[in-house]
Amino acid sequence: MKRRELRLNIISAEKKLFSGAVASVIIPGISGSFGVYPDHAPLISPLKEGAIIYTDGDAEKTVEVNGGIAEVNNGVVTICIT
Repeated sequence: MKRRELRLNIISAEKKLFSGAVASVIIPGISGSFGVYPDHAPLISPLKEGAIIYTDGDAEKTVEVNGGIAEVNNGVVTICIT
């Protein structure tokens, strides 16, 4: 059985920090951190200072952010950070 994945894009004004398939991502929303998994409902959320945590293969990786905005739509998570 094929493992379901999300497509994650993390970008800033200067560069693309990550683009690839992940199993899950935890995002620091302004109302609290939330997890995104395959088949997640569409949403847009502003971000607060904190850490984006995602699973890339078998490794958990972290990107510290000062804020930004996240969009989840059709299995693609796009995060624009400040």
